[in-house]
Amino acid sequence: MDEELRTLTERLRAESDGTAAFERLAATDDHDLLAGVLTAPGQPLWARELAAFRLGTAGDRRAFEALVLLLNHRDPSRCAAAAYALGRLGDPRTARAAAALATNELRVAYALHPVRLLAELRAPEAVPALITTLRRRLRPHDPYRRVALACVEGLGELGDPRAQSVLNEALAHPALAEAAVHALARIPHQGGARGRIPGQR
Repeated sequence: MDEELRTLTERLRAESDGTAAFERLAATDDHDLLAGVLTAPGQPLWARELAAFRLGTAGDRRAFEALVLLLNHRDPSRCAAAAYALGRLGDPRTARAAAALATNELRVAYALHPVRLLAELRAPEAVPALITTLRRRLRPHDPYRRVALACVEGLGELGDPRAQSVLNEALAHPALAEAAVHALARIPHQGGARGRIPGQR
């Protein structure tokens, strides 16, 4: 059992009070049984999450819709587990869904894991979505610094020259400046000065 599945299993076992229904879902290799949990009415959230995670990490695309909903959940542990499973699902819809969640200003408080997933996927949607999200986070007094920092780090991982402008803007923000310098250093040099923290020689 890998560490992500172990962590999720322990969390959901506690949430379900270790019922027989939980143990059955945790042990089964029957994908149809797991998929049935996602469509059956009245299933508890722990059961849906466990079924979606197990299907997703096995590459069964019937988990896609449930995992996308969990990726935008108010509970960060559910978001993290969903992002992990989506990263292994191999569904071509995943990047578009993650980009839509990352750029939804009404749900920006829950954008951290969609942003990180976009960087992991390295899909065509990733750079434009991270640029859009980061630019919005550079407004004065924006409270979502963790989302902004994840965007900066993700753009550094992707190393796309299109991010150079917004990363240079991020240099003016003390909470982001160091990460922005590192991100700019990973982008192929396009001419002009490299990014430096303001005041640095």
